[in-house]
Amino acid sequence: MELGLKAIGAQAVELAVADAGIPQDALQAAWVGNAAAGLVTGQESIRGQVILRSIGLGKLPVINVENACASSSTALHQAAAMVTAGLYDKRKSFGAFSGAVDVEAMQEIMKRLQDDAKQSGAKSGSSGAGEKRSMFMDIYAAAARAHMAKYGTTVEQFAGVSAKNSFHGSMNARAQFREALSVEEVLASPMIAEPLTRPMCSPIGDGAAAVVLVSEAKARELGMTNPIRVASSVLHSGWDHAYEEEGAGELCSREAYEEAGVGPEDLSVVELHDASAPAEIMAYEYLGLCPKGGGGKLIDEGA
Repeated sequence: MELGLKAIGAQAVELAVADAGIPQDALQAAWVGNAAAGLVTGQESIRGQVILRSIGLGKLPVINVENACASSSTALHQAAAMVTAGLYDKRKSFGAFSGAVDVEAMQEIMKRLQDDAKQSGAKSGSSGAGEKRSMFMDIYAAAARAHMAKYGTTVEQFAGVSAKNSFHGSMNARAQFREALSVEEVLASPMIAEPLTRPMCSPIGDGAAAVVLVSEAKARELGMTNPIRVASSVLHSGWDHAYEEEGAGELCSREAYEEAGVGPEDLSVVELHDASAPAEIMAYEYLGLCPKGGGGKLIDEGA
């Protein structure tokens, strides 16, 4: 059954409110993150308002956030900042994704990706970016080839990320894909841009998630005995830097650890996003779960 923007968004909100154990009318404001729905559905400007109004949540101040792949985390960051500041929760009652890079530099970016693919002997990656697939897959593929060349990471390790995640998805009734794949099946799938086969690339799909944030005082008032605490939320944008220098992921991770007063060794579970399997291995490294170049080993060890 296909669901539209309003239906899938409303379902997530209703489930989150029910899980929080609060009445819907207790909500005081909403931050709604979404990327590219304007191009996909035609709904512009008031996406959050139309989703929430469809379930009787009009009148609320609604802030729409669009920040590419970080749209939802940026919305959460902004909501947490406003609650922390005390503004709320007081005591009272394809073409779409090509637009997520610098469009004025598009030709230069595409040429650089094609040149990199040709130099590395990547046949599939030498053409078709932005036409047959999202050009982001070519960006991730180039990063993957660089990681392999610098650290000896293998394509089998990248495939191991997809196999692991497909196994997790097979146990989740809400997952878009529920077929558990082996490393061999991932590697045997159609090539998209070397070394990325189809299961190593995220597809375009519709989904929704929601979270209810309250202050510590409100949590006590509601009788929440074991709340989940947002210990830190850090947001940065990317910048031009050398490959080996600290990037946005490393900077955000370092600042978040410092603010929360914890380190990588204190984590018990990590849920992370990126659009390709190699990017997850790189995330292990900038999160400090292993040294630079050690992400592939974590996959081999089944960490």
